[in-house]
Amino acid sequence: MKATLNVLSVLTGGLGLALSPLASADFLGDSKANLGLRNFYFNNDNRDGAAAPSKTEEWGQAFILSYQSGFTDGTVGFGLDAVGMLGVTLDSGAGRHVGSSMIPSDDGKATDNWARGGATAKARFAKTEARYGYLRPNLPILVSNDGRLLPQSFEGGQITSKDIDNLTLIGGQLQHTTGRGSSDSSGLAAAGGTRESNKFNYAGADYQVNKDLMVQYYYANLEDYYQQHFAGLIHVLPLGDYGSLKTDLRYFKTTSDGKNSSAAGRAEGYKFGGYTKNGSGEIDNNTWSAAFIYSLGPHAITAGYQQVSDDSNFAQLNQGGLVNKGEGGSSLYLYTDRTVQTFIQAGERTAFAQYAYDFAALGVPGLKASVMYLKGDHIQTASGQDASEWERDISLDYVVQSGTFKNVGFGWRNGMSRSEVARDQDQNRLFVSYSIPLM
Repeated sequence: MKATLNVLSVLTGGLGLALSPLASADFLGDSKANLGLRNFYFNNDNRDGAAAPSKTEEWGQAFILSYQSGFTDGTVGFGLDAVGMLGVTLDSGAGRHVGSSMIPSDDGKATDNWARGGATAKARFAKTEARYGYLRPNLPILVSNDGRLLPQSFEGGQITSKDIDNLTLIGGQLQHTTGRGSSDSSGLAAAGGTRESNKFNYAGADYQVNKDLMVQYYYANLEDYYQQHFAGLIHVLPLGDYGSLKTDLRYFKTTSDGKNSSAAGRAEGYKFGGYTKNGSGEIDNNTWSAAFIYSLGPHAITAGYQQVSDDSNFAQLNQGGLVNKGEGGSSLYLYTDRTVQTFIQAGERTAFAQYAYDFAALGVPGLKASVMYLKGDHIQTASGQDASEWERDISLDYVVQSGTFKNVGFGWRNGMSRSEVARDQDQNRLFVSYSIPLM
């Protein structure tokens, strides 16, 4: 964190010199600020198993103040973004709190409130933009989690270039993260790892071949844990009066890196959790999926299949194994990353289907609903017996369209999971969100 602040001090010092009256016109004139409000209720009922707690139930209120500047005038423009976040616990009774699930722990109990923030120095040349500091990537090889009261964030640098028509190039390095239920930063790890890595390097490209077809390639390296290659294809086939058909193909190849490649390194804590071949703790995985989305008017039907190879679970950043860090919670660029489960166990083969409807067609704009079902089997276990699991999810969202409460959003998520490799769970999430423009 100190290194981040030092670099930001240098950059913002230079920024101050650049802010002549003329240059500051774009910097200030293009600035935006807003206050985001989120009220979130979380209930997870463990339907089997004796381990405590049998239920996680918490309620909180978030305040997220964000500022995005414009860029100074000139060949190279400079800018500065900032964010401040406050979480307030409204209810979390004894026996219903799990540290880092949503609210940080204080001596084993939910803290009354917690705060964190960050700043991002940025520079722009032509259609290339560099950012350093607070980041929330949303890429195939890393998705910042936003499934609870406050979002997960990262510290590092990223460059995005769109100077070549139809081609977006992205590259960066991350050193630290702050989990969704934490106010402290930590290093990085893979699921089950107890040692921190401070280098996550990544690069990738999105190429829009034509208006209907995009291809992607990304590479990521979490030092001493894994290297990952991703290839993707998204195609939309217009069907005229009969709607459209979207095809989404994804492939990940992940292998061990550095200390995770050796028994000695894994013994130090650079290991991978879950099932691994011969119980080695080494990362070795191929995962692919194919999803097809047929859309017609307010209707959207999704059908897909995903397969995980046998030697280890699917791997991406996950700091839940770091001791006493409270950094649990991660997101994945997978259709199977759902309300309760992720369907990424070694050997798992998952079929899934979803139906979504937009009620604007019935005269209720702003109201949307969906239901999804997933079934995974062929899960590898230490006993040698294949296991299976399934999940059913319901999603309901409504955004007020007019009047005093215009743009207030309401959401409900309900997930039911039954698994032979995890506890059976019923989960509900209720949230209300609103953003107040300040400038």
